[in-house]
Amino acid sequence: MISKKFFILFVLISSILYGQEIPPIQIFTTKDYKAEDQNWSISQASTNEMYFANNKGLLEYNGERWQLYKTPNESILRSVRVINDRIYSGCYMDFGYWEKDNFGKLNYTSLVEELKVELVDDEQFWNIVSLENYILFQSLNHIYIYNNISGELKVIESQNTITKIYKVDEAIFYQKFNEGLFMIENGKEKLVTDSDLIKDKVVINIFNSNGNLLILTKENGFYVIKNNTVEVWNLKLKQTLFHNSIYSSIQLRSGGYLLGTVSHGIILLNEDGEVRLKIDQTNGLSNNTVLSLFEDRRGNIWLGLDNGINNINLNSPFSVYNDESGVLGTVYTSLVYDGKLYLGTNQGLFYRDIKSHNQFNFIEGTEGQVWSLQNIDNTFFCGHDKGTFIIYNNEAKLISEIQGTWQLQKINAQSDFLLQGNYNGLYVLLKSNGKWLLRNKLEGFNISSRYFEFVNQNEIVVNHEYKGVYKLKINEDFTAVESFKKESVPKGDKSGLVTYNGHVLYAYEDGVYRYDTKRESFQRDSSLSKLIDSKYYVSGKLIKDQNSDRLWAFSENTLNYVEPGKMSSNYRSSSLSLPNDLRKTKVGYENLLELDNNKYLMGATNGYLVFDLDKLNSNDYEVSIALNRITNYALNQEARVLKIDSTSILTNKSNNISFEYSVTNFDKFLNSKYKYRLLGFNNNWSDWVEDSTVLYENLPYGNYTFEAKAKVGNAVSGNTITYEFEISKPWFLTPLAITIYVLILVLLLAIVHWLNQQHYRKQRAELLKKKERELEIKGLENQKQLMQFKNQNLQQDIENKNRELGMSTMNLINKNELLNEIKKELVKAKRIEDLKSVIKLINNNLNTTDDWKLFEEAFNNADKDFLKKIKSIHPSLTSNDLRLCAYLRLNLSSKEIAPLLNISPKSVEVKRYRLRKKMNLEHDVNLTNYILQL
Repeated sequence: MISKKFFILFVLISSILYGQEIPPIQIFTTKDYKAEDQNWSISQASTNEMYFANNKGLLEYNGERWQLYKTPNESILRSVRVINDRIYSGCYMDFGYWEKDNFGKLNYTSLVEELKVELVDDEQFWNIVSLENYILFQSLNHIYIYNNISGELKVIESQNTITKIYKVDEAIFYQKFNEGLFMIENGKEKLVTDSDLIKDKVVINIFNSNGNLLILTKENGFYVIKNNTVEVWNLKLKQTLFHNSIYSSIQLRSGGYLLGTVSHGIILLNEDGEVRLKIDQTNGLSNNTVLSLFEDRRGNIWLGLDNGINNINLNSPFSVYNDESGVLGTVYTSLVYDGKLYLGTNQGLFYRDIKSHNQFNFIEGTEGQVWSLQNIDNTFFCGHDKGTFIIYNNEAKLISEIQGTWQLQKINAQSDFLLQGNYNGLYVLLKSNGKWLLRNKLEGFNISSRYFEFVNQNEIVVNHEYKGVYKLKINEDFTAVESFKKESVPKGDKSGLVTYNGHVLYAYEDGVYRYDTKRESFQRDSSLSKLIDSKYYVSGKLIKDQNSDRLWAFSENTLNYVEPGKMSSNYRSSSLSLPNDLRKTKVGYENLLELDNNKYLMGATNGYLVFDLDKLNSNDYEVSIALNRITNYALNQEARVLKIDSTSILTNKSNNISFEYSVTNFDKFLNSKYKYRLLGFNNNWSDWVEDSTVLYENLPYGNYTFEAKAKVGNAVSGNTITYEFEISKPWFLTPLAITIYVLILVLLLAIVHWLNQQHYRKQRAELLKKKERELEIKGLENQKQLMQFKNQNLQQDIENKNRELGMSTMNLINKNELLNEIKKELVKAKRIEDLKSVIKLINNNLNTTDDWKLFEEAFNNADKDFLKKIKSIHPSLTSNDLRLCAYLRLNLSSKEIAPLLNISPKSVEVKRYRLRKKMNLEHDVNLTNYILQL
C-alpha cells in the first residue's frame, strides 16, 4: 500500500517535471562522432577539449570537430581521465596515457608495457582517479597505484569485486562488494564501514555532505555516515528513486547532485535531495540509459549514453519547452494575464500558472489557429481563426464570428470602441452595458488587414505583404472608408507594421520606413534600419516591448533590438546571436513576450524558449581560439600535416595550405564564428563566418603569417592564433638558378659580342669585297671602255680595210672591165697584128697574180682567218676555189665575180657549182649563205 502511494507520488512528480522548461540540450549521434554507441567515461582537458571513452576508442571533441583515436588493442575503452597534459585511459588488458605531439595528434603510451605489469586474464579498467602524484587505475579485482614522478607501481588486490573507486576531497574510497567500504591511507587499505545497510548494495558514488560521507547506491537511494553510523538520507527521496536504477552520478559545483539512471534519463537534486529537474527521452534526451556524467568548466553537463552523447547547457541563459507530443503545436502568440501564462498556437489556446511547472491546460472552444492575445484595459481578447474571443476565468466567449481576427486596437484612445483587422477588412467593436459586441464593418475596404496602425484620428495605414501599404481615410462615425490609396513605399515579403514611440514604422528587406505626417508619406529611417539585416533578411516583423520600450526585429542569425538612449535621443542598438534554425520560430509570425526582469518568451514551432537578456548581455564568456591542424597539399602528392608550434618552409609546388581551428563552445544557442587573414597575401580580415577551416590554393612564393580570431555570441576571443610559413621560390628563381642565369647571360652576351664582331668583320669583308668588286667592275668597265675604244679603232680599221678592199675590188673589177672593153675594141681593129703587143700587155694585166695577192692581203685584214678556217673545213679547196669563196664572202654576184676571174658569168656559175660539190653541200643549202655564216 505504501509502495503504491509512493508510486502515485512519483508519477505525479514526474508529470509536473515533464511540464518544465529545460535547459538546451545538444545531441550527438554516432553519425556525428563516427564511433560506436556506448560512451563509458568523460573528462576535459585544461584547454577545454572534451574526451570520451567509447567502445571504439578515445573520442576528442573541440567544439567544431570530432576525432576518434582507436584503442591500440582495438578493445572497448572503459575509462578516461585528463590529468595535467596527459589523457589517461583504461581498456581491456591495458592502461596508459595519450599525449599530443607537435602536429596536434594524440599518441598513446602503454604503462602496462612500459612497467611490464602482469595482469590477470580478462582484466578491464573501469575507473581512473588521481591524488597528489598518484594515478589510480581500478579493475574489478585490483587497484594499480602509479607514481607519475618516480614511475613506481603498487597494487591493491581484492578477492571480492571492487565496484568503483571514489575521490572525496583528498581521500580515496572504494567498495568491496559484500565486505564494506574502504579507504586508502598511507598506501594501504583501511575499512571505513562494513554496515549491513550498504555492504551488499552497489555503491555508485560517494560525496561530501556537510562534512559527512553521502553514499549513493544503485537501487536503494542515499545513505549518510554520521559519527561512524550509516543511516538512510532523505527517506522521501529514497521512495522517489524507488523505481530508478542509478548507474552514474556527479556532485555539481553548485552543491546539487545529478543522477544518471539505467532507463529514466537524469534526475537533478538540490543539496537537500529535492528533485529539481528530470529529463529523459520524453522531453529532450536521445537515450534514457546514462552510462557516464561530467560537468565541464562552464557548468555544461555531458552525458555518455548507451546510444550517443548529450550535452545539457545547465547554466545557459536559455531554457526550452519542447512540445514533443505535439499537443501545443506552433506558438504564434503569448500573454501573461492574471498570474497565468497563455499560449496561442495553431492548435488553440493553452494556459498554466506562471510559476508552475505543470502541463499546459487547454481552453475549451478555442480549437484551431490563434493569431493574437491582447490585454486591452484589463480585458483579455483572443484573435482567432473563428473570430474574436474574450477570455474570462479561463473560459472563452466568442463575441465576433467574423472569420480571422488578426489584432485589435483602440479607436482614438476611446475605451468603448475597438478596431479589429480581419481576413476581409476592418471591423468595429462596441462596448455596451459592459459587454463587447460587433458593431459594423468599415465598408469600402475588403483587403486582409493583419497589420494596421493609426496615423491620425481618422486615417490608418494597412499593410498587406503581397499587395502593399494602403492609407485609408475613415468617416467620422467609423462606418465606412471614404477613400484609400496605395502608398509609394515598396511592398515587401513578410513585411511588418508597428507604432513605436509615436511613429508608425513599416519594415521590409530594404530597412525601416517612418511615416512622416508632414509629408504624408513613408521615409526611410537610417537609424532604425539597423534593425534589418538585408543580407540575412528573414522577416520584417517588428515587436514593441511594452515594458522596457524596446523594439525587436529578427534576422537569419540574430535578434536585433533598439531602445531609447539614456543620455540622448538617439537609439541604442544591440544584437543577440541566435540563428533562426536554433530558435525555430515561424518566419513572418515571430512573437516575443517579456515575462519579467528582462526574461523573454519566444514562440517556436514545437513549443517555446525563454532567455535571460541580462545573462546574454553579461558578456562573461571567455573565448579562446586554438589552432588544431595545418595541412599542406601538393599536386599529385599525399597531404602532409605540418607542425603547429614551428614555422615551415614549403616548396613552390606545395603551395596549397589549409588551417583548422576551433573554439570550445558547447552552448547550443551560442554560435561560434571566425574571421581570418593571411598577411603577405591579403592584409584585410575576412567577414565573420561559421566555417572553422580555410584553404589557400596556389599561393605565390613569399613569407606569410596566418591569423584567426573567434567569436561566441558577442564575445570575441582574447587571443589570436598565428602561424608563420614561407613558400620557397621555384627552382628557376633560386640563387643557384639566378647565378646560372647570370653565367648564361654573360655567355650569351659574349656570344652575341662575338657574333657581332663576326658580323662586323664579315660586313667589313663584304664591304671590302664590294669595294674590290666595284673597283674590279670599274677596271672591267675601264677595260670594256678600252676594249670598246680598241674595238672601235679595230672596227674603224676593218671598215677602212673593207673600204680599201672594196675599193681594191672595185678597182680591179673596173680595171679588168676597162681592159676587157679595150681588148674588145682592139680586137675589132683591122690590123690585129699591130695590136698584139697591146693585147698581150692587157692580158698580162688581167691575169696578174699581183692583183690577187693584193686582194688576199686586204681580205685577210678585213676577215681574219676566214680562208684558213674554210680551208680547214674543206681541205680539198684549191687556191681558185678560195678566191671564189672570198668573193662570195664579200657577197659579190656572179656578174661581179666574172671580171675578177677574167671569165664569163656563166663560167662563174660553173665554178660555183663545182665548189658546192667539193663542199658536199645539200641541195637546199645556199652556197653564199653558208660562206657568210662561217
